[in-house]
Amino acid sequence: MKPVKEVLHTFTRGIILALIAMMMLAVLLSTVELLIILVVELLKPPKYLLGIDNLFEIFGFFMMILIGLELLESIRTYLDDDLLHVEVVFLVAMIAIARKVIILEVKDLEPLALVGIASIIVALALGYYYVKKAIQSGGASKQAWE
Repeated sequence: MKPVKEVLHTFTRGIILALIAMMMLAVLLSTVELLIILVVELLKPPKYLLGIDNLFEIFGFFMMILIGLELLESIRTYLDDDLLHVEVVFLVAMIAIARKVIILEVKDLEPLALVGIASIIVALALGYYYVKKAIQSGGASKQAWE
């Protein structure tokens, strides 16, 4: 009988491979859907012009695909190195909040909600800056990030 650690490692790798396959499928389907939306909207009268609402939808899809790609990269890195890179997690979070800001209807929100979103953006930017600074200065050992 295999030690529990080996069984857990094999199980984890299987789950990660399944997540990679599903994420690849999701990113591929999202990209195809974005292409279809773009072509359909460009062929509607007036041809070759996109309205503001269409641009928001298209930019939202672009950002969603970027989030999927970053998550895919994060999962792949975890599979290769058996550690989760904190800076990649910050990047995914920043892309996700940027997507939210792009598709946001500001006129429908309370001012306090906008302050909250701004606070999240500042916190993520500061967190990313300090993580990147710690990695570049060598102050954080590899074991600390595992």
